[in-house]
Amino acid sequence: MFKSSPVIPFYPEVCDEVNLKVLKTRTRNVVTLGIGPFCARETVLVGLNNKKYHSEEMRSLTPYRCTYGYDVLVYVGKALFVRHYNEVQIQEKLLQKNVRVSRREIGFLGKKFIAYLAIAHKQSRRQLKKHMQSKGGYILHLDGTCEGDSPNLFTGMDGIAQIVLDNVKIPSEKAEFIIPFLEKIKRDYGMPIALVHDMGRGILNAVEKVFKDVPDFICHFHFLRDIGKDLFDDDYSKIRMRLKKHKIRGILRRKAKGLEKIIDEEPAVLKLFAGSFDTSQMDTSFIKPLSAATCYAMIHWVFEASELKGYGFPFDCPHLIFYQRLKRLYDFICRFGAIEGLRSKNNKAFFRLRAELAKVVEDQQLIRSSAHMEEKKIIFQKLREVLAIAVSSGKKGLNDDGLEADIQSIEEAMIKFREEIKADQNLHPQKPYRKMIKQIDKYWDKLFADPIPVNMPVGKIMIQPQRTNNMLERFFRDLKRGNRKKSGVTSMSKTLKCILSDTPLVKNLGNPEYLNIILNGSLTLEEKFSKIDGQMVLGRLEKDQANGQSMRAELKKIVNLPDLPERLSAIIAA
Repeated sequence: MFKSSPVIPFYPEVCDEVNLKVLKTRTRNVVTLGIGPFCARETVLVGLNNKKYHSEEMRSLTPYRCTYGYDVLVYVGKALFVRHYNEVQIQEKLLQKNVRVSRREIGFLGKKFIAYLAIAHKQSRRQLKKHMQSKGGYILHLDGTCEGDSPNLFTGMDGIAQIVLDNVKIPSEKAEFIIPFLEKIKRDYGMPIALVHDMGRGILNAVEKVFKDVPDFICHFHFLRDIGKDLFDDDYSKIRMRLKKHKIRGILRRKAKGLEKIIDEEPAVLKLFAGSFDTSQMDTSFIKPLSAATCYAMIHWVFEASELKGYGFPFDCPHLIFYQRLKRLYDFICRFGAIEGLRSKNNKAFFRLRAELAKVVEDQQLIRSSAHMEEKKIIFQKLREVLAIAVSSGKKGLNDDGLEADIQSIEEAMIKFREEIKADQNLHPQKPYRKMIKQIDKYWDKLFADPIPVNMPVGKIMIQPQRTNNMLERFFRDLKRGNRKKSGVTSMSKTLKCILSDTPLVKNLGNPEYLNIILNGSLTLEEKFSKIDGQMVLGRLEKDQANGQSMRAELKKIVNLPDLPERLSAIIAA
C-alpha cells in the first residue's frame, strides 16, 4: 500500500478516558498482507486500579510481539498444507505482495498455523460433539502412516461428519500406544456408534479394550488385500526373483536402444506403421528397418502397464503381466521367423532376441509359478466379485469404496463362496486355500455391518458404516503427494519426524460445517486466531517439540561424536 514503511498509531479503544494515563508508547515493525511492512506505534494506557489498556485493533492484526500478521500466518499455512507450495514458491508469491520473509520463518509460521488450528479445534470440542450427535453419533475410523524409522502418525476421524477428530505421533501401532489415544477420544467425544479400521493386531487389541461393546468392523479392501497377499506371495516372489536372475529387463532396454539407430536410417518405415505409406513401394531393403521397428514396438509393448488398474499388489501383479507379455513377444518372434521372405542375414538382430527370450519363457520355475498364480487369480477374482470391491472392471484404483450392494447380499454370497471352496477337493486341501478360509472365519463378525439403529429427536434412524477405510487412506496419500510436490523427495520419513502431530486437522478446512463450528462467530480464520492467547500457542509448540524428540539435545551431541566407542572404552577402563 505504501512505497516506504509508514508509522501507524494505535490507541486503546476505551470510551471513558477519565482517570486514564499514558503508561508507555512502544513501537515495533509489523508486516501484514493488507498494508505491507509498517511501524506500529502503540500507546498503552493505565487506570487508577493499575489496569492496562491495549489496542484491540493492534492485537487483531498480529500476535503479541510478533512481526508477521495473522493474514500472513494463514496465507503461509494454507499455502503449505492445502496448496502444497514449497518455501521458495511461497517466498516468491509473498514478495509480489511486498512481504519479505525468510524460508526458515515460513517453516515456523507453518507450525504456528497448525498450533493455532489445534487450539481452535480443542476449544470447539463441545460444539463438534454436539454437531456429531445431531447426525446420530460418530463412526470412528482409525489409521496411521509411517515410513522407515519415522514415528507413526495415527489419526481418528468421524466417517459420518467427515471430520478429523484427533491425532498423535506414536513409536509404533502397538496396543500400548494406541489405547491412551482412544481413551482421549472417548473422553472428548463420547462412545462411537461403530469403528472401522484395518486388521493390525495393535488396533484390534486396543479397540477391544477401550470400546469393548461397540460394533467393530474391518475395511473390506484391507481384508481382500491381506488374503490376496497370503494367496499369491510365495509364487509371485519366485516370479520376481527369476526375472531378476535373467536380467531380461536390462537386455530388452539395451536391445531397444540399438534398434533406434536402425529405424533412424529408414524413417519411412514409421509411415508404414501409421498407414500413410504405399506398401507397393516396399522391397527387400525394407526387411531390416521393418524388423527393427516391429521388434522395437513389441519391446515397448512388453513394458507398457496398460493392464494395471492402480490397486497395487495383489490386485495388480505387474511382474506376472510382464512375464506373460514376454511369452507373447517370444511367440510373435517365432511366427515372424517362420515367414520365408524375412529370413535374411540382414535380420539377425531380430532373431538374436529370440534366444534371450527363450531362456526366460522356458524357465521351469517361472512356468510353474505363473501357472499356479493363474489358478489362484480366478479364485481371488471371484472373492473380489463376492465382496463387490476392487473388481477387475473398476477404474477408481485405491479410491474404490466398493460397488452399491447391501450387506445381506454380500454375506449370502460369501457363505456360498466359502462352501464352494471347502467342497472343492482340488482346492481346500492346499495350504493357501485353507488359510484363506481360516481368515474368513476369523473376521466374519467384523466383515458384515448391518445398519445401526440410532434414536434421534425425530425418531429412530438407521446408519450404515462404510465398508472401507478409504477416507483416511486418501488423506495420507494426499499428504505424501503434497510432500513430494513440495520437496521433490519421495520418502516421507523426514517429514513425519518434523511435522506437528495435529497436521491432519488441515483436512477439516475443506469442510464448511467444521469451519463454521470452529470460527464460532468469527468471519475468518485470521479473526478466530486473533482471539487465541499467544502463550497457549507457544506452549503447544514446545509440547509437540518435546514429544517429537527421541533424545535430549545434550545426549544427541554425544551420540554424534565419531569417536564415541573409543571415549566410552576409556571411561569404562578408568
